Amino acid sequence: MIYRVLADAVLLIHLGFIIFVVVGGFLVARWPRVMWPHLATVTWGAVVEFTPASCPLTPIEVYFRTLGGQAGYEGTFIDRYVTSLIYPDAGGYGTQVAFGILAIVINVAVYAKVLGVRNVRAQAMSSEDVTTS
Repeated sequence: MIYRVLADAVLLIHLGFIIFVVVGGFLVARWPRVMWPHLATVTWGAVVEFTPASCPLTPIEVYFRTLGGQAGYEGTFIDRYVTSLIYPDAGGYGTQVAFGILAIVINVAVYAKVLGVRNVRAQAMSSEDVTTS
């Protein structure tokens, strides 16, 4: 029983990591300190999506599932849970790359917006300083 709970906990952590990779840029708009951890997770996520590298959370989850008497699985977390949910008959490396590109496009757009707003605010504040002095 404990191994199944541990496997589910790893699954939830893995899902949280993926969600943070995809939409963490929105958190940066509110909490700028999140930027560096988010950029690190995006970088790792891109490496895993675009190379043969494997996320270490997948084998850990499979290990706990096997110890808990459940069947493990082959492939990646994305293929097993995300792709099969969205596209039941699809999968493979092409879909994995598409998810990676989508995550990068979303984050580039969000960072462009966030940094653009910050630059506009900084310029406005510096022009106010000039006019008040």
